[in-house]
Amino acid sequence: MTNRYAVVLAAGQGTRMKSKLYKVLHPVCGKPMVQHVVDQLNTLDLKELITVVGFGAEKVQDQLGEDSHYVIQEEQLGTGHAVLQADDILADREGTTVVVCGDTPLLTGETLQKLIDHHDAEKAKATILTAHAEDPTGYGRVIRGGNGQVERIVEQKDASEEEQAIQEINTGTYCFDNAMLFEALKNVSNDNVQGEYYLPDVIEILKGRGETISAYQTPEFSESLGVNDRVALSKAEKLMKRRINEQHMRNGVTLVDPDQTYIGPDVEIGQDVVIYPGSVLEGTTFIENDAVIGPHTTITNCHVGAETTVKQSAAADSRIGARVQIGPFAHIRPQSNLGDDVKVGNFVEVKKAAFGNGSKASHLSYIGDAEVGSGVNIGCGTITVNYDGKNKHLTTIEDDAFIGCNSNLIAPVKVGKGAYVAAGSTINEDVPSEALSIARSRQTNKEGYATKMKSIKKD
Repeated sequence: MTNRYAVVLAAGQGTRMKSKLYKVLHPVCGKPMVQHVVDQLNTLDLKELITVVGFGAEKVQDQLGEDSHYVIQEEQLGTGHAVLQADDILADREGTTVVVCGDTPLLTGETLQKLIDHHDAEKAKATILTAHAEDPTGYGRVIRGGNGQVERIVEQKDASEEEQAIQEINTGTYCFDNAMLFEALKNVSNDNVQGEYYLPDVIEILKGRGETISAYQTPEFSESLGVNDRVALSKAEKLMKRRINEQHMRNGVTLVDPDQTYIGPDVEIGQDVVIYPGSVLEGTTFIENDAVIGPHTTITNCHVGAETTVKQSAAADSRIGARVQIGPFAHIRPQSNLGDDVKVGNFVEVKKAAFGNGSKASHLSYIGDAEVGSGVNIGCGTITVNYDGKNKHLTTIEDDAFIGCNSNLIAPVKVGKGAYVAAGSTINEDVPSEALSIARSRQTNKEGYATKMKSIKKD
């Protein structure tokens, strides 16, 4: 196998997006477009991946990190000029270079591999990824000769009326013999309507030298979608969502209503999971077998154990064990760790807290900055008072403790193993194991008080 390289074109400003966010950083199903592209390229066993940046260069580099090397296109003078910025890195290397636009998030690694395989099989010096478009408006047209071989590519603005009727379009993705690519780029002219250096002109230059030019037509036109405005962005979102959802369903996941279910590209889901409408699974979430999610649930960067149910709730950056019951209307905030067989009921908020196996907070409680042991029962209205106005403090509740309703545990404080806290208590000192702590005012009944008050009001 010859060495493989890739160049990602990501220097354009994207003015048609009408956004302060750099175009290729607009997300599709929660992931920036350029990250989609780079992730797919990284399935190809590349020796070098170079991203051409311009506007918003630092933000693109922050997003991609060490996944890529970078070159800067100071002036946006066309796609040919953009690729030429990688000359110092790639020009003297032997092998195959793939050139991809950073605003084509639907392009798959499988299609890119087929493009390379076709390029190698044809012993071509350049191979174009093409697609059949029912409406080719806006795309460059692939012009073939009488023998079916590629003659050239003509851009929409430069195409004649006859050429504009052609439905085979250039997707903007190519394979090149690397050395010939950079040699030909030095001969590309900007003698065209836009005054730009077009990368497709390399095809005509190589053709004029008698080199073999080939084309591989993808059967999936959707992969050719380039996102230049918000309308195209919404189309890409819809197509990506459908692709992701279909893949999960084929792998054994039940989506009750796929059109109303949003799953990110890096989410992993086990078999026999059921997901109800209105649910959003984002980031690096992993759902184990037989879990039930939703309806109307958002889970971000969480590990959810087998047979767990999360109803009408939100969870983020946390680990949730097996057979856990969450919701409805619960909120699992970051850095929480729920053991197996835990219950977090309606209107319970958990933040940076650990629950041992079998512990329960069934309703209307806030448990923040806490370590809760196993078999603990936390009554309705309980609050771990973790913030003193400056610092956060830890509450520790040991195994098998019972916290009565409407209790305030003022941190730092510890409730010992098997201890009881009476309902309505405000606890600001440690409770020993197996003790009963009562911290509330003694009840006083004033007989006849209500009658006396009523008589005063009459007078």
